[in-house]
Amino acid sequence: MSVKGNGFNLYVPEAATIMSNEPMTENENLFEIKFDSGRDLGHKCGQFVEVSIPGIGEAPISVSSSPDKKGSFDLGVRKMGNVTRAMHKLRPGDKLGIRGPYGTSIPVDGVMKGKDIVFISGGCGLVPVRSAIKYTIENRKQYGNITILFGCKSRKDRLFVDELADWSSRKDVTLKETVDVGDEKWTGNVGVITKLLPQIKITNIENTIVIVCGPPVMYKFVLWDLKNLKLPDNQIFISLERRMKCGLGKCGHCQINGKYACQEGPVFNYADLGGVREAIE
Repeated sequence: MSVKGNGFNLYVPEAATIMSNEPMTENENLFEIKFDSGRDLGHKCGQFVEVSIPGIGEAPISVSSSPDKKGSFDLGVRKMGNVTRAMHKLRPGDKLGIRGPYGTSIPVDGVMKGKDIVFISGGCGLVPVRSAIKYTIENRKQYGNITILFGCKSRKDRLFVDELADWSSRKDVTLKETVDVGDEKWTGNVGVITKLLPQIKITNIENTIVIVCGPPVMYKFVLWDLKNLKLPDNQIFISLERRMKCGLGKCGHCQINGKYACQEGPVFNYADLGGVREAIE
């Protein structure tokens, strides 16, 4: 059944209110949203919801807040379609519909516990990964080394700038950033995200889990470098949330051969996708 024990229907949009809508870049905003019923979203790291705006449509959006956050949840939204453009115009107090959460999750309470973690995110790929980063930091003692690699097009495209500064300042987290194109105000790395991998030390391959999320062009090169590091495929998890639409496995938009990203993903163990070229190309 689609109805959970607490009475709400997973497949019916539920009324929610925008608490805040803050620009992060020219095209990305961060929304804080609260259900009018007062219930928690109850999501897991890496899952997504379907956001609906009456008269406009519906779109899948990754949840960006930690499951430990109560009372509201965060959505990072890039302005790129009818629904997301309409969302960017909404203000605190405005209403929208939310159904979900859906999909598989980043295994922060599973195989990641006790392991060294490497998060590799490109551009908007940081949005769903932020949920897991925040959760692992909030529960820091349950994990080994935490390393975050983040790349974007330029300094102006950096997301969650204040949090990047906080992660960089922590002694128990390693953060490395790069931009494709530098400028006079950028003093960090310049180049594609794979240039960051040689800068980190993976001291125990067998005890390391890698989470990868970013634009399609990034996957092939990152996965190639991880293979050169002799990291087993079953220790790599990738998110393919970019392919989704309906969230129900009905529209076929996210079909990858016989797999539906919205049902069997968006988070996949790479070992399960090794023979599916379409998944990362």
